[in-house]
Amino acid sequence: MKPAAEFDSFAVTYDADIDQALLISGETKDYFAQARVDWLAKRLRNLAEPPRSVIDYGCGIGGTAVLLRDTLGAASVVGLDISASSLNVARSRFASQGLRFLGFEEYSPREEVDVVYCNGVFHHIPLAERSAAAGYILRSLQPGGMFALWENNPWNPGTRYIMSQCTFDHDAITLTPPEAVELLRAAGFQVLQTDFLFIFPRVLKFLRFLEPRLSRLPLGAQYMVLCRKPGRP
Repeated sequence: MKPAAEFDSFAVTYDADIDQALLISGETKDYFAQARVDWLAKRLRNLAEPPRSVIDYGCGIGGTAVLLRDTLGAASVVGLDISASSLNVARSRFASQGLRFLGFEEYSPREEVDVVYCNGVFHHIPLAERSAAAGYILRSLQPGGMFALWENNPWNPGTRYIMSQCTFDHDAITLTPPEAVELLRAAGFQVLQTDFLFIFPRVLKFLRFLEPRLSRLPLGAQYMVLCRKPGRP
């Protein structure tokens, strides 16, 4: 992953940087964050019990941790991040709401979490370190626990353009959907499905009702690989 100091430099401007890069879509980062969590909630309702405990892996300044708690109905949400400055922002904004934000060195995986959520983190992790990151997540989950890996779809030209406009994505190394699936299977996960979301920009939002029907086609700006840790509690 990038050095912590590099992410620290974006902690205060993160929201503005993301929204600036997303201008072409016509939406803000909050729209995409809520849609990702809503999509995960829908999939979990079909596949698993409602989660009691959730990790937001690479939580940044913490906004998605709130969505995971409220949308998934989790009693416990822990946000993990490499950036001390981002964690400080998250704590100042959300710690009073019962959420915890920790550095990776402060959290010890104990096979006890129901769901791990991760968005747009692995393309910042150096190739040689991705297997270890996936293993860390696997060790955090209880047997039967679920991992939702959201990543930017490099097959989508709009995604590539937005990443080129984002100040902290200039050196990102994207993962194609097959590469993500291969990484997770090698780590020991059972891959359940891959969904593609965010096909239509705001100007075409009247077509968004079609997206659930098109979610298996590699068209969307992002994709989610949903997988399970083998075994049952």
